[in-house]
Amino acid sequence: MHAGGFAKWTRRFEDERERRRAQGDPDWGQSATLHPAVWASIQRFQVGEDGDGANLVGKADEAGDADYARAVRLFVAEEQNHARLLARLLAAGGVPTLTGHWSDTVFVRLRRLMCLRMELLVLMIAEVVALRYYRALRDGTDDSLTSDAAGRILSDEQRHVPFHCERLHASLAELPGATRRPVMALWRLLLLAASLVVAADHGPALRRLGIGRLRFVADIMASSGAVVSAVLAPRPDAWTTAP
Repeated sequence: MHAGGFAKWTRRFEDERERRRAQGDPDWGQSATLHPAVWASIQRFQVGEDGDGANLVGKADEAGDADYARAVRLFVAEEQNHARLLARLLAAGGVPTLTGHWSDTVFVRLRRLMCLRMELLVLMIAEVVALRYYRALRDGTDDSLTSDAAGRILSDEQRHVPFHCERLHASLAELPGATRRPVMALWRLLLLAASLVVAADHGPALRRLGIGRLRFVADIMASSGAVVSAVLAPRPDAWTTAP
């Protein structure tokens, strides 16, 4: 598969890595105070962010584009940093991390059974849900340490989505033209189902963060139109999201 143009993503990930090093971590010396429902929600998201990404990296290597494979490794490193940030945030609140959660287990096993294209489509569901979740976590609490950590993760996720959109644009271009929109329509249905599951599972926390279950799902589905357009359009990198 030819999917040129990913050298720019490697540079972006590397530039961001250097920026993070220069910026340093949040002030972990602060304590963090949140409602127990929010702590429980963060625990579950921390499990989802934690992983070695070996399966995705292996599929990226098999795709035959060295720039893309390098960018995927940098993406995985950012996701691992998200898990670290959330673990440190939990520690600041005296809350332990979880060893696992059923939703993450199902999600990971499903992805591992798929080709790169399908794995990215499933991964994009998690990324789009995460965008709305971390925005709620950043804006929905007066705890400065939580807002700082969530804002850093959100900034990364806002780059991850167009990165995956660009790869999916190249991948779907290999399919017959008449099948591309149906594929993305099915993706939106799966996104809706996943959003409903997350809203049900994290409902108490979402209410504490000032967003109800229905609004959470509605906001995710509203943002999905731009994602679909980015995947199908010639310039997927033009995709943007709410701040």
